[in-house]
Amino acid sequence: MMFLRGLWAFPWTACGLLLGLVMCVAGGRMRWREGCLEVTGGACGRLAGRCTPFAAMTLGHVILAISADEARRLGVHEREHVRQYGTWGPLFVPAYLLAGAWQWARGRCPHADNPFERDAGVTA
Repeated sequence: MMFLRGLWAFPWTACGLLLGLVMCVAGGRMRWREGCLEVTGGACGRLAGRCTPFAAMTLGHVILAISADEARRLGVHEREHVRQYGTWGPLFVPAYLLAGAWQWARGRCPHADNPFERDAGVTA
């Protein structure tokens, strides 16, 4: 069953692997941890830390974080997104974006009020 979940999520995992490779070329580090690949740091991590409001993001079974410390701090949350990708597969990103847009249209926070974030432990 785990193999099928990984295969179902593979389109987004492939995107994560590509971005992870770019991060590694720019000095990032890669490691396998608890069923997913974590890519942290390097020049891309520093740039993302200055230019985005997020310290980590998940694409399929790949967690991209601005630093190893942030990967540890957010690991449980991000691995819940890995589980969500296993359930939703290639539909996860469109469903996530639509859920955020729905919250925004209702005058709520598209991130903190997103049901996918709430399921992963974010509170508004």
